[in-house]
Amino acid sequence: MMKRSTAALAATALAATRGGCAAMGPMTGWTSLVDGTRGMENFNRVGDANWMATDGAIQATSGGSSPGYLVTRNAYRDFRLRAEFWASDDANSGIFLRCQNPVQITDESCYEANIFDQRPDPTYATGAIVKFAPVAQPFARAGGKWNTFELTARGDHLVVVFNGVKTVDIRDSKFASGPIALQWGRGTIKWRKVEIRPL
Repeated sequence: MMKRSTAALAATALAATRGGCAAMGPMTGWTSLVDGTRGMENFNRVGDANWMATDGAIQATSGGSSPGYLVTRNAYRDFRLRAEFWASDDANSGIFLRCQNPVQITDESCYEANIFDQRPDPTYATGAIVKFAPVAQPFARAGGKWNTFELTARGDHLVVVFNGVKTVDIRDSKFASGPIALQWGRGTIKWRKVEIRPL
């Protein structure tokens, strides 16, 4: 009886351990770029935005006449990126992928997953990849709340998921690899969590 009880307890512990590992499985391989106020050391600053770590996030609220960026020190080819961000209604921001020049970030030399509810031409507003993949109209807005982006780049396949809804699914091979950049262009943008996993 004692042997059976011990064996049962061991089996239960093993199952719990395996269950715990399975639950943790999706998190393996992820690298945190921003975690609350931590992570500024993972980026180089480009431009004049007033990036600061405060109130549980890394944020910018003002800058110069041209956009400012936080540009990763590393380049990435195939990856999945998850981000939690808060944007003011008037924010002009985005996540730039596979940038070709780490000191000159543009939508001509990177893929830009846009955050711009008030874009004059809404074709490439929030949820689009500017100049490559328009967003369906009417588009979902980011202003005034916390949001999520899930971005996948695998070879020429690019996918954008905004707040759980797929907004972009395209094939394009213009940019194969490069750093990632977080943009401030106008308004207030806060990044609470940004993490990446190579594919």
